[in-house]
Amino acid sequence: MVQTWVQVNVSALSELVLVGFSNHPWAKLPLFLLFSLVYLTSCFGNTAVVTLVVLDASLQSPMYFFLCHLAFLNVFFSTVVVPKMLFNFLASRRVISYAFCLAQTYLTLFLECTECFLLAVMALDRYVAVCHPLRYLLLMSWPACAALALGAWALGFFASVVPLYCVILPLCGPYVVDYLFCELPILLHLFCADTTLQETMMAVGGAGTVLVPFVLILLSYLRILLAVLRVDSAEGRRRAFSTCTSHLHVPPGCGDHLLGTGLIRYLRPKSLYPAEGDKLISLLYAVINPMLNPFIYSLRNKEVQGALGRVTGRCRAA
Repeated sequence: MVQTWVQVNVSALSELVLVGFSNHPWAKLPLFLLFSLVYLTSCFGNTAVVTLVVLDASLQSPMYFFLCHLAFLNVFFSTVVVPKMLFNFLASRRVISYAFCLAQTYLTLFLECTECFLLAVMALDRYVAVCHPLRYLLLMSWPACAALALGAWALGFFASVVPLYCVILPLCGPYVVDYLFCELPILLHLFCADTTLQETMMAVGGAGTVLVPFVLILLSYLRILLAVLRVDSAEGRRRAFSTCTSHLHVPPGCGDHLLGTGLIRYLRPKSLYPAEGDKLISLLYAVINPMLNPFIYSLRNKEVQGALGRVTGRCRAA
């Protein structure tokens, strides 16, 4: 009897209201223009990274191979979230279909988990480059790099699809999502049943996908720091440190949001979700972070800038 009631409710539900920033009507057009520019910059910057790595032979190394995966993930994440958000800035009816809401919920969780694991793989790559330079090409061979990248995507998939399948419950009206897009912590507010078990599962899963990569990153860079300090000459220390500076110069809460926004979003009980504050956090990791990543990790790197000059020079000559 209960199973039939759940199926009827889910099948009858066609769309949800997506509130967004509708309580600030004066800001709709400025925000639309601002985030349109941010989205276009994100797509251009991340696509440029992939294009340069593909076209310039000097960038076809393990580090830039992983940066290509990160750039693709950033474009994918932004495209899942931003276009619908931009549409709702100007639409008179700010709604999202229930099917698209579930798809968006899964994809955002999948991509967030994958980015955490991918950042850990990138830190491992820098650790091998600094601490085992003579064996670097052997340890980080192309089959090994492909396996690590595939492993990050696979772990992201399994870390997201299992919890999402287990936490979906019947929804209760009013079907209003006071957020910018559909995400698992927000859907908990719409469930009719007790969500204590689901919140626990989400916290455990969040700890696994956030804290484990964070610890691996921290250990990698501690080993790098110790290896650099053991180098005798100042020039040697400078060269060793320069191999990972592009990964270390990440503003708190931007490129590496493993311990920040990830913990904030997934390790709190739903009673502690301040709607307006969470909207700002979501803008940070879903909109701003994908735009900043190519500039933080790649485009300000001298090797990438040199490749950009060579590629544009070839294009002009052609």
